[in-house]
Order: sequence, then C-alpha cells, then structure tokens
Amino acid sequence: MRRHTVRTAITLCAATALAAGLGTASAAPKAPPGGAQEVRRPTRPVLVDCLWHPKTRPNAFVLACGDGNSRLYSLRWSQWGSRAATARGLNAVNDCKPYCAAGRFHSYRVLVRLDHPQPWKKHPQRQHYTRMTLVFPDGRPDGYDRVVSYPLWD
Repeated sequence: MRRHTVRTAITLCAATALAAGLGTASAAPKAPPGGAQEVRRPTRPVLVDCLWHPKTRPNAFVLACGDGNSRLYSLRWSQWGSRAATARGLNAVNDCKPYCAAGRFHSYRVLVRLDHPQPWKKHPQRQHYTRMTLVFPDGRPDGYDRVVSYPLWD
C-alpha cells in the first residue's frame, strides 16, 4: 500500500509541474484583432553622454569628456525630431592659459544641431544622433572656425 501512495504522489507532482509549465490557453497573451502584429512607434533619437547615458533635450552636455574643458549649458531645444535636433545655448571653453588647470572658462553663444541618427551599438533598437554641429554667431574661442562639426560617440 505504501508503494502505491508514493507512486501516486510522484505522478501528481509530475502532472502539476507539467501543467504549470504549459499554462492554459486563457493565460496566453491575446493577439491583436485580425492577427496583426502590434505596431510600435519609433522612439526619437537620443544624445549619448560621456557616461553612455541616453539623453533627450538635455540642458547641459560635456563635449570634452576627458578633461571637461568644453561644455554646453543653458540649452533651449526648439526641435527634437527623428532626423535632427536644434538648440540655442552657451559653450563654455577653457582657454588653457598658461595651462588648462590654471586656465579660465569663457562662454560663447552657440547654435547646436544634432543629426545623422543611426542605431546605437549599445542598444541597437534605439537611434542616436551621430553628429553635432556648433555655429558661433558672435565671438568664438581661439582656434575655432565659425562652424564646427564633431562626430558623436557610439
């Protein structure tokens, strides 16, 4: 009799484990009407910062990740689209005179444009802007052209 009880207990445990693994038809996710796949809206591209964090419409952005000697701040975004983003703000640049640790930061008005979105290597399902263009409408740092473009990291 004990042998019969052990066999019944093992059979019940196996049946319970099998039923839990398979689930029921009512627990399965429901398909959209007509059997169509769910349509996901593409997300807007992001700007990847020095710490590999995705940013959307940041109010500040470090351009010189190694030493912080150039950064954007007071950014006001007028557009953040699937192809490009534009902003106005200030670019603080260290003059590094007589050397960077003793240098002073000077701020310049700047127009910022992000473009050329591509899949982000870290998250291929997300797009990120791969180029930044700065336009200095007034003064600009020594050695800078009026328009400067930078490739952005991936």
